[in-house]
Amino acid sequence: MAPFASRLSVAASTSLALGRPVVAATTAPPVPAVIVSPGGITPAAAPAPVLSDAAFAKLIATASLETLDSLCRQLAGDNAIARLRLVRDRLLTMHLPPQPLAVVLANADVLLSCQAPDAALTVLDRYGPAPGAEQVQWLTLQWRAANAALDHPRAALALERLAAERYGRLEALPLPILRRPDGSVITRSALEVLADHLEAQGQGRTAGQLLLLSRQSDGAAAARLQQAIRLLSDLPPQELDALLERALEQAAAAGAWSLVAELLTTQAALPAAVSGSQRAIERQLRLTRRLDDAYGEWRLRRQDPGAAARSLELELKLRSPRAPGGHAADLPRPVAGAEADAAANPAPPASPAPSAMPAACPLIPEPAPALTPAPFKLTP
Repeated sequence: MAPFASRLSVAASTSLALGRPVVAATTAPPVPAVIVSPGGITPAAAPAPVLSDAAFAKLIATASLETLDSLCRQLAGDNAIARLRLVRDRLLTMHLPPQPLAVVLANADVLLSCQAPDAALTVLDRYGPAPGAEQVQWLTLQWRAANAALDHPRAALALERLAAERYGRLEALPLPILRRPDGSVITRSALEVLADHLEAQGQGRTAGQLLLLSRQSDGAAAARLQQAIRLLSDLPPQELDALLERALEQAAAAGAWSLVAELLTTQAALPAAVSGSQRAIERQLRLTRRLDDAYGEWRLRRQDPGAAARSLELELKLRSPRAPGGHAADLPRPVAGAEADAAANPAPPASPAPSAMPAACPLIPEPAPALTPAPFKLTP
C-alpha cells in the first residue's frame, strides 16, 4: 500500500492530465461551487486548466506504473485515444529488459488497463519463467492478454501449458472473466474456457472430449456435459444417451430443473430405437406435473391421440396472458386495423334522425342476447 501522500500525488497528476480540478485532502468540508449570501452570489474558483501536450508528455515521462495504471483507466473511460496511445508507448519503453518477473508482470498488467493486450504480450515475451510458481503467474497473465486480444490459439496454448498434460485439474482453476462495477470478479472454470478457445478454432470435437474430463457433480458440471453432448452430436445414440443420463443425474441433484428440462428434450429427440427417448418423454411428463407446468404437459400430450381427453382438459386450463393473473393483464390492449384507424380519425357526431315512431308509443328496449365467452385456446 503506497503512503497517503503518494496516493494523493497520483490522483492529482491524473486529474490534471484529464483537465479535472484537484481537491486537496483535508478534514474541512468541500467548498460549494456557488455560495449564496445576503449580499449576492460569490462565484467559485476557476477549474484547473487542461494539461498541454508538452506538459502531458512530461508527466508520463516521470510517472510510476501506479500512476500510469490510474491514468490509463481514466483515459480509457473518457475515450481519449490519442493520449492513451502515448501512455502505451511509454509503457513499452519504461522498463526495458532485463527485468525481474514482478516488474514484467506489473508492466503487462498496466498495459491491459490501457486496452493494449498485444503490447502486454510483447512485454511478457521478454521474460522466460522458471517452472513452478513463476510459470503459473506468467502463463495466467499471458492467457489474460491473449484472451483480451481474441488470440484463441495463443490463449489455448497458455492454458494447455498450465495443465501440463493433466487437463482434468483445469476444472478447479477459476479464471477471471469480468469485473463487476462493485469490484467483484466473475470467474469461469479453465476447463470451460479452454473448450471455448478450441471451439473458436474449429476444433469442436476436441473441445467436447475435453469437457468429458469433468469430474465434478454439480449443476455447472452438468452444464459442461450438456455442452459436450452438443459438440459430440455425431456419437452413436447409445453413447449420447449414456452421457445424457449422467448429466441428468447431476442436474437433478443440484435442483437445476430448467437444465433438466433441456436435457430431457435432447434425450427425447434421439432415435426411437434408443430406449432413452421414450423414457425421456415419460420423465418430461412427470417433471411438468412436479413443476405444475400445464402448458408443458399440454405440448407433450397434444401429439398423442390416446391422450386427447387430457389434452383438452389442459387446454381449457390455459389462460390468456391478458386474463386476470396473466403476465400482461395490466398492459393496454393493442389496437390494430380498422379500430386503430377509427381511434386516430374519429368520425364527427351524426345528427339524430327523426323518429318514425308515433310520439305516444313508448320505447321498450329489447333485451340484449346473452354472450357466452368461448374458452381461450392456444393455436398449435
